[in-house]
Amino acid sequence: MPELPEVETTVRGLARVLDGRRIARVEARRPDLRRALPVDLGQRLTGARVTGLRRRAKYGLIDTERGDTLVFHLGMSGHWRIDPGETGKHDHFVIETDEGRRLALNDARRFGSLDLMRTEELGDWPPFKALGPEPFELDERELKRRLAGRKAAIKLLLLDQRIVAGLGNIYVCEALHRAGINPKRAGGKISLERLERLVPAIHDVLAEAIAAGGSTLRDFASPDGELGYFPKSFAVYDREGKPCPCGGTVRRIVQGGRSTFYCPACQR
Repeated sequence: MPELPEVETTVRGLARVLDGRRIARVEARRPDLRRALPVDLGQRLTGARVTGLRRRAKYGLIDTERGDTLVFHLGMSGHWRIDPGETGKHDHFVIETDEGRRLALNDARRFGSLDLMRTEELGDWPPFKALGPEPFELDERELKRRLAGRKAAIKLLLLDQRIVAGLGNIYVCEALHRAGINPKRAGGKISLERLERLVPAIHDVLAEAIAAGGSTLRDFASPDGELGYFPKSFAVYDREGKPCPCGGTVRRIVQGGRSTFYCPACQR
């Protein structure tokens, strides 16, 4: 599933084509993705000027001058394509700008979503209302407060979008490794000193992944078709049985139905 760096990479790629442009035409090529598309999608977007693009957690947001925001989620396999030569059967939603540029939302599995919200009401939209702070807005004391009294494993708590919004499996594994924290350790028992290592590790791993264009897993690519290169920097993720930089061996366990990769030698 595309995680925060992949969504951020997508939003930045779309901004180069959409920001400040007027939407000349939209085409919904099917009535639904994971759920039904808004019936007034075309009416509200056609002719509107895009005033900005941004990200919230793993959602991309496209704001218009009409006070509407198109909210997209890429699901498991979704990605946007800029100026595709031809649209294919998995290009389910197409935007054309006043410059004649085309953007196609491609989602083979159809686990993604498109919603059109009033911008002023986004904070009260149920998927957003429950979200915790963005990782880059989080400091160690706030994280300590959010973990207080929690007996669940730190890996699972960091994946809880109510605690921190946008963190996913890949980057949590990598951040915990950098901070030297065992993913099985109870979140509420982690000291402030350790969180002072973890929070910068989260910031760094996300920033490096964004700079590298994200991680190309399965069929994710940025809107311009470029693949992400952060997998070349993985220390533990998807490296079961391989050496850790500390000299230990990377192990894989399952937590909450997700694979966790860590090094028992240096993560305590």
